[in-house]
Amino acid sequence: MDNASRSERSRNVALDAALAIIARDGPGRLTLDAIARESGLSKGGVMHQFRTKEGVLKALLERQMAHFEEFRAKIRVDSANPELTTEITTVREAANNPNSAALALLAAMVENPDLMALPRDSDLKTIAAIKAEAADPELAMLRWAAARGLLLGALFGMSPLDKRERDHLFARLLDDSQWSVLEKPSKPRAVKVARGMKAASAAKTGASRKRA
Repeated sequence: MDNASRSERSRNVALDAALAIIARDGPGRLTLDAIARESGLSKGGVMHQFRTKEGVLKALLERQMAHFEEFRAKIRVDSANPELTTEITTVREAANNPNSAALALLAAMVENPDLMALPRDSDLKTIAAIKAEAADPELAMLRWAAARGLLLGALFGMSPLDKRERDHLFARLLDDSQWSVLEKPSKPRAVKVARGMKAASAAKTGASRKRA
């Protein structure tokens, strides 16, 4: 095994140990010393990978985000709203496999809320893509927000819904045919308003000419 492979293995062992500590003892007990004991690595080996506890938490979030980016890349959708469909499908996957995601998010929020800028910045890009493709951006955002609500309830154990009920709701959120009747296309409405303004302007000009 070359040095790069050993380093990557040690990094993953340390991150797995960090998740185990958070799950068993809570994020407040996460230290570099605790990671060394849990993983079997030396403290120097842990510090070679992560200089601080914040570095560990950031790496946990990045690893979780990378996992779901890989999942997104494998999704093939047949939808009028492919970005929205891909996002809801990914969120459903996260809701159905919540353990490591919940622990990473919880630890990051408790230790340093500023770390949440990582997923927040990623979400901003996703939202922009969803709005750009949508006939009704506000309705698309409602579907996105509903999916996120189902996810957060599952992540933190707050939801009274079982998996069957949650999956049924995700299926409805993914079904474009159930939402198309509610769409209020923004672009056609803008065109209609522009035409109305143009007609009003022409009528006003005609009236002015008659008075002249």
